Amino acid sequence: MNNHYAVLGIDSDASNAAIKNAYRKKASEFHPDKNLAHDAAVRFREIQEAYDLLSDPLKRRDYDENRRRSLLENPLETAQEIWTTYMNKALQ
Repeated sequence: MNNHYAVLGIDSDASNAAIKNAYRKKASEFHPDKNLAHDAAVRFREIQEAYDLLSDPLKRRDYDENRRRSLLENPLETAQEIWTTYMNKALQ
């Protein structure tokens, strides 16, 4: 899963205005007509996709919820917590 916030270079709590501003800067920087790098068109499409998703409140809410469910900040600690809880309940 792409991190659309990282593509735009913003935090996940960014306002709509910050999203729009970041999009404009990145889109201008990587627009294929202005940037001759071989990957400029691909980067531009990623930026456009990120903006399309994050600028729509419903799509953004769904995306954020999916990120919360699928991304663990510290997987080892979470796994140990789950295992400890499971074992404590199993031994009771």
